[in-house]
Parts: sequence; C-alpha cells; structure tokens
Amino acid sequence: MGLNIEKALQDKQLRENLPRTLEHAQRARAAAVEEVDNWEELRTHASRVKGHTLDRLDHYLIRLEKSIEGVGGKVIWANDAREAVDFILGLLHQREATLVVKSKSMTTEEVDLNAELEKAHISPLETDLGEYIVQLAGQKPFHLLAPALHFSAREVAELFEQERGMPYTEDVEEVTAWARRHLRKEFLKADVGISGVNFAVAETGTLVIVENEGNALLSTSSPPVHIALMGIEKVVPRLADLPIFLKLLTRSATGQPISSYVHFITGPRRTDEPDGPEQLYVILLDNGRSSILKDPYLSQTLNCIRCGACLNACPVYQTIGGHAYGSTYQGPIGAILTPQLHNFEEALEHPFASSLCGACGEVCPVKIEIPHILLKLRDRIQQKEAVRASHLPFERLGFRFWAWAMSRSERFVWLSRWLRRLQVFLLSRQALKLPFSPLRKWAGSRELPQLPPRTFREIYQKKEGS
Repeated sequence: MGLNIEKALQDKQLRENLPRTLEHAQRARAAAVEEVDNWEELRTHASRVKGHTLDRLDHYLIRLEKSIEGVGGKVIWANDAREAVDFILGLLHQREATLVVKSKSMTTEEVDLNAELEKAHISPLETDLGEYIVQLAGQKPFHLLAPALHFSAREVAELFEQERGMPYTEDVEEVTAWARRHLRKEFLKADVGISGVNFAVAETGTLVIVENEGNALLSTSSPPVHIALMGIEKVVPRLADLPIFLKLLTRSATGQPISSYVHFITGPRRTDEPDGPEQLYVILLDNGRSSILKDPYLSQTLNCIRCGACLNACPVYQTIGGHAYGSTYQGPIGAILTPQLHNFEEALEHPFASSLCGACGEVCPVKIEIPHILLKLRDRIQQKEAVRASHLPFERLGFRFWAWAMSRSERFVWLSRWLRRLQVFLLSRQALKLPFSPLRKWAGSRELPQLPPRTFREIYQKKEGS
C-alpha cells in the first residue's frame, strides 16, 4: 500500500481534481439529506434493522434460500472466492459460454472474477460506463460508485480512440452515446449476465439492484442465464424494510431522491412474461464475513450498504484516491473491511490510513462507528509482536515523547515554547532538504500550520494579570 500512496501523492493533477469533485458529491448529498425531516431517525432505524439481521443471519439466509427456490431460482453457498469462481466457471463451461456481460459489482471485483474468466478464455464485458472505462485501461475501480472518477474527458476520449477506434471527441454526451451503441449489441450476443445485489429480501426472495444507466436491466434480462453474486450481509428481512434503505442509499450515494432504475428481480422469467432470464442462480458469498461476525462490535462493519459517502467525506481519500489503497474496497470502509476480510498481515496499513477526523462516521447512513473501529483494529495490530517490529523506531519514539510531554501541563508548556522557537528552522526549505530531516518526507505532501507567537495561556495571563 505504501508504494501506491507515494505514487498518488506525486500526482499533482489527481490531488487538485479529487477534492473538487468529491466536494460536489458532498454538496449534492447534503442538499438531498436536507429534504428529509427525519433523516436521523431513518439512520437509526436502518442501523437497528441491519444489527437485528446480522444477529440472526443464519435464520434469514435460510429463509432467503427457501424464498428464492420457491420462485424458481437456485441458491449456491460459497465459503470463499475460489468456490464462487469455480461454480461460475463450471456453469459457463457447461453452457459453452464465450461472452459474459456484467453490471457493476464490487463483489465480483472482490473475487477477481474478470481475471479468472479471461484465464478460462471467456470474455467478460463490463457494461457500466465507468467499469467499462477502467476495464479498457486495465485498471481496478477507483471509487465504489464512480470507478473512473480519476479519468478526465480527454483521457477517456484518447482511450476509446486507441482501444475501440471511436472518433476523438471530448463531448461527454457523444462518448456516452457511442458506448451505449457499442454495448447494446453485446447484450444480445451474451450467453450469461452477471450482476451484484444491493439488497436481497428474505421474505420474498427478491433481489434489488439500483443503477442509473439501464445496463443492469439489460445484463440481467437479455441473456438466458442470470448469475447474481452477493455477500451474505446483503440480506434484509422484509419488503417493508426497502423504502428506508433505498432512501438512505440513493441520497447518500449520489444525492438523488431515487436512482433512475430500481430493479426488483423475483425468480427467472415466467411463461407469461416477455423477457427475463430462463435461469437464475444466486451465489451467497461468505469469504471472511462469518469471521467478522464473531466480534460483537466489529460486526457492524457488515452494515455497510456501499453508498460511498464515507469516501467522499474522507480527507485521506481526497488526497490519495482509490488506487492507493491497493484493495477492492477503498476509503474508510475499505480501511476497516479489508483487514477483517483478509489476514491483518495483508492489510497492516489500512487502519492507519485515516486522520480520525470522524467525518466518515457522521455521513454513514447506517451509523457504522468507523473511527472507533479503526482504533480497535489499530490496537489489535499493535498487539501483534511481528507487526510491532515492522513499525519505524522513529514513529514509536515520537509517540512516546508526545505521551510524556502531554502527561504534565508544565511539560506541555515547555514543549510549546521550544516548538515556536524551532518552527522557523524546522519548516524551512533548507531543513526539509536535509537527508536526515525526519520532517522531509512527511512535509513533502502536507502543510503545517504556523504556530501563533503566543499561547492561549500567555494571552490569558497577560489579560488577567495572573
């Protein structure tokens, strides 16, 4: 992860564009939230529903399985990514499939499905425009909702011209229309459609997919087979729960009262229906989620509804972007989810990629206490002797000195006086260029505020004469 961070910090264009783009997303969310009088009540209710569901997850998953099979679908349980991929490959080989159309799904990214399909000589085609762009570029999604957020109109135009022969144009509408015409033909040729799932209703076996482009509808209804891959935490108990979750999701994600398309898929096509798949397979993926449930506090991580609001609000994500995390899930939710889905040793830096400002917890629509979870994960990592040895000695020494200075008021006063005297030198260009300067690397991507000439204590003493 560290090398990716260095690369992101050196990309000045990225660091200039990201905050501006994400600030727009935050304003749209704030305006949409302002329209809802009982927003906090909805958040609390949704958090309780998710908590109740996770507490009885085995019950609701079994009920979901029965409901899906009752309407003609088939359920496959996958303990890990390998089992999920093996089932998909087996089904595709059985049908002699050569082309698969995919709608946007972070879960398929989690199991690295595209790479596995290509190894098996099966062509996966992303049909979400953002996913299609990053697929052509050979990259991973940059953001949970906006996979190609880091691309400019010029870069997209150059990519489409080079990879697909599209006449060069930076007109966004023309590029979108060209992609739509190109992809529309592929829907009719595809053997299988693969999608994710936003919510799965245990009561009825209904799969809910939220989108804005219409590609998910075509991916799930045009091919004769629809495979839906979902994490086991996506289940909700009843249809009556959906209006609240949809209201929270769309406003938090894009600032819309409701997305352009909300699809309710209940089983495969019936004899009296004009379209839809002939077969529906729903894969319930664990892949580490059950282990998260073992901790009563950390289990709230699985409340996430993938709105991406925490990424938009995070100052760290605004600085380094999604690829710097080097993982499927980025930003604050990625910082707490990735280490728990995998071994801590594989994601040591994730819980530390946060300023602990608390913005992520404030905007989370289901009230996941992300900052507190980050602290708990940091503590867990620090308890491991092997991990502790990997930390820089200067960092440990610095925190020990800081703890010593802050434990007594006279020490704090002494430290603040010396810092004011030394700040001019420590932050000077000459000092930062020194090879042994501990601030050289740190200050290369940050701006330190100037310390005031007098402390509050000194100002108060002068005013009060004491």
